[in-house]
Amino acid sequence: MKQIENYAADKYSNEAYKEVEANIYRILDEDDEDLFVTSLSFVQEPELKEGSSPAEISDYPLEDIMDKFYCHISDFYTELNEKSEEICYLEFGSPELVDVVNLRSIIGKHVYNVEDGDNVTLVIE
Repeated sequence: MKQIENYAADKYSNEAYKEVEANIYRILDEDDEDLFVTSLSFVQEPELKEGSSPAEISDYPLEDIMDKFYCHISDFYTELNEKSEEICYLEFGSPELVDVVNLRSIIGKHVYNVEDGDNVTLVIE
């Protein structure tokens, strides 16, 4: 993943979303519990075994990013991803604000997996 940037989704102007930090919003989930969300855009790198189009976002390094930062995908922006030729859009969420704050540390960085035999390492540089 490269060219990782903030994505300012139009839906965040809805009164259900309350901005608690720059580009991080609090909403209530289906159980009326706090959920903190943020949206990112990025470009996949097929040469690093990532998906070849935004309509087919690869599981990795995405799964490793979610594991590292204790977040999940809360919106896939299907319509945006189907229309885009290169840029992918995803919303990430966590019940813990600190997890979303930490996730946003990948903005502007290059994130990918390196395989070494049976081991796979998430690299953030």
